[in-house]
Amino acid sequence: MILNHSSPQRLLIELGIEHADLNALVDKAVHAPHIDELLLKRLKKRRLQLRDRISRLELSLTHPEPA
Repeated sequence: MILNHSSPQRLLIELGIEHADLNALVDKAVHAPHIDELLLKRLKKRRLQLRDRISRLELSLTHPEPA
């Protein structure tokens, strides 16, 4: 599969990488001795927004099954 720079599949991959990075940041922040609660809430909110965007994109890429 060849992905151009603006393909939906490439965007899906990039969003997945960003989501994974945020997961790592949230995990690290939760275990930090001094937690910035506001920063943690913002990271979690951004992670949720990314997950929702990924879900919508995946749904738009799937073809409906014939009835």
